[in-house]
Amino acid sequence: MAKKKIIFQGEPGANSDLAARHVFPAYEPVPGKTFEDCFTAISKGQVDLGMIPIENSIAGRVADIHHLMPDAGLHIVGEYFMPVHHQLLAPKGATLKTIKTVESHVHALGQCRKIIRELRLNAVVHADTAGSAREVSEANDITRASIATRLAAKIYGLKILKADIEDEENNTTRFVVLSPKKSWAPATTKKVVTTFVFQVRNIPAALYKALGGFATNGVNMTKLESYMVGGSFSATQFYADVEGHPDNPALQRALHELEYFCKKDTLRILGVYAAHKFRDTL
Repeated sequence: MAKKKIIFQGEPGANSDLAARHVFPAYEPVPGKTFEDCFTAISKGQVDLGMIPIENSIAGRVADIHHLMPDAGLHIVGEYFMPVHHQLLAPKGATLKTIKTVESHVHALGQCRKIIRELRLNAVVHADTAGSAREVSEANDITRASIATRLAAKIYGLKILKADIEDEENNTTRFVVLSPKKSWAPATTKKVVTTFVFQVRNIPAALYKALGGFATNGVNMTKLESYMVGGSFSATQFYADVEGHPDNPALQRALHELEYFCKKDTLRILGVYAAHKFRDTL
């Protein structure tokens, strides 16, 4: 029987690779160059699942995902919150005194400003954390370092000059698990998250009225994001997470009231899945 596959965006050793291996150790992790490539591979059945970052506690939302999700025809079947730890990596023979430059994704560099200033390093922006580790390994230059994961250090044969160098201890990325097949968590699941998108009608106080049903029915909305669609200032789409299952009467009523104020066929449920245990600490 062929091994199941899970795709992630980035090069081997990226944080998304780390998340995929942790949550689905029996699956083969497959790198995708872009988020679009990942979504296409999932849609075409070339892989079974996707591990996609959707937001970070420091950097905020991953905007591309909010634009891709509504029209991708994919389903959120799970979520995972992963603490992000950055490692300062360099080739064998390098020391904290020999390195002059440090390479990584712009977010990783921004999340490790203190150590970069302390070591007086020249920061070089790279497209990907793991990609920077690969290039530093290939160059084998003791003046060049990378900020990446422990997994990247193992894959590319680099040593960790300094561990867990992130400025903030609470640096956490939330991932969603995407599938080409709809699979809702059972209504009996202890804690469920329902994710959906919608567009409200162009009438006064439409959003206020649309969301009123969640308040009156005691449904907790944990996320509400808005963004433009189709390059128009007049077309706004909303992305929301709420606690509860659509089969629950309270959420049923809230969604029914929301739909009344929505443009036709714009309310779409993207996933109904078990909440990750990290939410208990929020």
